[in-house]
Amino acid sequence: MRPLERQDLPLLQEWANDQGLVNLLGGWHFPVSSDEHGRWFDANVDDFLNRRFGIEVDGQLIGTANLVSINWKDRNAFHGMMIGDTTFRSRGIGPDVVNTIMKFAFLELGLNRLDGTMIGSNAPSIKMYTEKCGWEIEGTKPEWFFRDGNWHDLVIVGITKRRYFEFQENKK
Repeated sequence: MRPLERQDLPLLQEWANDQGLVNLLGGWHFPVSSDEHGRWFDANVDDFLNRRFGIEVDGQLIGTANLVSINWKDRNAFHGMMIGDTTFRSRGIGPDVVNTIMKFAFLELGLNRLDGTMIGSNAPSIKMYTEKCGWEIEGTKPEWFFRDGNWHDLVIVGITKRRYFEFQENKK
């Protein structure tokens, strides 16, 4: 993982405008221009409450991961991730990224909790977080996302620092 760089913007914009990819992700998704993406980058590059990272394999950017809405007082943050390059999905990279984020958040930043949300129809992501990374499903908001003419649930997941260490110990 590495910081996002200005030269990443064309690829990030391509992913942001990929309807198949954005249908797997939560949040609002509107087509984005290169100017809009540049302004987003400039507004977020020095934001220490919202940190975004590039996922790189063999020098190639393949996705992004983040820690956003960092609450330094209560020691928690929201985490999200996406593998934009479809050729790198289902190759074990996701769990490595999530474990790297957790290690960084809990051991380097001193955070105590991470939260995330996923679209309920994205079963591979939910399985990865819960079975391979130790996160727990903490709730569901029915019919939260509207994609391709259908309603999908929002699944809330989370992990505490204590749970992270327990899960790591049980993997041994």
